[in-house]
Amino acid sequence: MAGLAESGSNPDVDLLYDINGLAKDAPHWFDRVMEYVGEYGLLLAMVLLVVWCWWSVRRRGAENAASSVAALVWAPLAAGIAVLVNVPIRGFVQRPRPFRDHQGLDVLVSGKTDFSFVSDHATLTMAMGVALFVANRRFGLVGIGLALLEGFCRVYMGVHYPTDVVGGFALGTAVALLLSPVAMALLTPVLKAVEGARWGAWVVRARSAGVRRGAVLAGTRGDELAAAEERDLAA
Repeated sequence: MAGLAESGSNPDVDLLYDINGLAKDAPHWFDRVMEYVGEYGLLLAMVLLVVWCWWSVRRRGAENAASSVAALVWAPLAAGIAVLVNVPIRGFVQRPRPFRDHQGLDVLVSGKTDFSFVSDHATLTMAMGVALFVANRRFGLVGIGLALLEGFCRVYMGVHYPTDVVGGFALGTAVALLLSPVAMALLTPVLKAVEGARWGAWVVRARSAGVRRGAVLAGTRGDELAAAEERDLAA
C-alpha cells in the first residue's frame, strides 16, 4: 500500500503536479496566503461558520430549538470522530507524503512527516460542512464550499495527493451522515435539559412562553369573533 500512486504516469500524480504547479507561477505573497489559509484559515472559518449558525438559531428562537442546536453541536463532534477514525486508516495505508516520492514539487509547509492518506484537513472540514448542511442548508452549502477549497489548498501546498483529499471528503461525509441519527438521539435530550435550566437560554433559546401564549390567545379571540359573527347572522 505504501507504493500507492508512485508512478508519474498516474493521473493522481499528474493532477498533483498540475495544481501544485500553480504555486510555482504565483507570487510569493500569494503562496504565503495560501499556506495560512490551507493550514489554519479555513478551519477557523468553518468553526466561525458553525458559531454564526448557532447564533442565528438562538436569536430566532423556535419550538424545536433544542434539536437545532443539537445538530450544530454534532458538527464539531463529527469532525473529531472522523479524524479518530482516520488514525487506523493512515496506519494501514502508510502512504508517504507526495514530496517524498516525487521531485520538483513546491512544498509550502515543511515538517510534514506523517502519512498522507487520508487528509485530516479535508476530513475535518467536510465532516463539519456536511453536518452543518443537515442542520441548516444555507450555512451548510457555505461549509461544503469551504471544505472543497480546503481540499484544493492541500494539493496546491504540495502536502497531499488529490486522492488523499477525496478520501478525506468521503470519510468526513460518511461519519457525519451515518452517525447523525445516533448523535441526534443522544444530543437532543441533553440540549432539551439545558434549555430547561435557568442558564440554558445562553445556549438554547426556544420561542418564549409569552409569544406562544399570545399566539394561542390570538387564535382563541379569532374563534370567538367568528362565533359571534355567526350568531349575529343567524339572528
